[in-house]
Amino acid sequence: MKAALAALAAAALGAALLVGCSGGSAGGSAGSGPRTVDQIKESGTVRIGVFSDKSPFGYVDEHGNYAGYDIELANRIGEDLGVKVEFVSTEAANRVEYLQTNKVDIILANFTVTEERAQQVDFASPYMNVALGVVSRTDNPITDMSQIGPNDEVIVISGTTAETYLTKNMPNVKMKKFDTYASAKTAFENGEGVAWANDNTEVIAFAQADAAKYVVGIDALGNADTIAPAVTKGNDSLLSWLNDELASLGSQSFFHAAYDKTLAGTYGEAYKDTLVVEPK
Repeated sequence: MKAALAALAAAALGAALLVGCSGGSAGGSAGSGPRTVDQIKESGTVRIGVFSDKSPFGYVDEHGNYAGYDIELANRIGEDLGVKVEFVSTEAANRVEYLQTNKVDIILANFTVTEERAQQVDFASPYMNVALGVVSRTDNPITDMSQIGPNDEVIVISGTTAETYLTKNMPNVKMKKFDTYASAKTAFENGEGVAWANDNTEVIAFAQADAAKYVVGIDALGNADTIAPAVTKGNDSLLSWLNDELASLGSQSFFHAAYDKTLAGTYGEAYKDTLVVEPK
């Protein structure tokens, strides 16, 4: 009898622990469901997915701190929520997954708004304009995609709009895919591919860092798009708060100030009004 009672007690305790670990607590562990604004505030931390290797948008500086244009927005969001920001390093290919599995509350990783992605996540108001660009080498500049031969390869990053665009509109173009920005950059620097297709903001920054070797021969491939924060599909509480926050920041010209602080050194004044969007 004692053994049976002990077994029942152990089973009850195990069930209680399981419920306590898996239920949607204010802390909102991965897989527990998207957290509301109140839950985020109660936890004291907002988890924001950002790039860690894409200067000047999201990167880790020489002091080990996150910095960049997206980081300026992330820090302001944390400040206005009254919580700490937990930065979660993400790659292009896992941005949607990190939201769907609740590893992050918000994605701020140069996330271009597309119809396909909008079916999987909810986008807030945009804060930047973007188009696809193609960077090539100055000794073999690509100014039109028709210059790419049947045996040539174009470098892309998996999960980006560049991959989607080329797959849909230029299926005959051979792509060489990489999972991270850093690996794609290294491969191109090492002579792989005749060109690299990516967001024009990124390829322009890359080319301007070494204008003797690289040129953006195509600075707008396809239609212009926008970049926006994203939250888990159906998280209306956080989406509504974010849109109000973005409108408030837009009225303060926050994004022009963030551009001056983080992007002007790369793009100069010429691109400011082309790239920056102040949400309303």
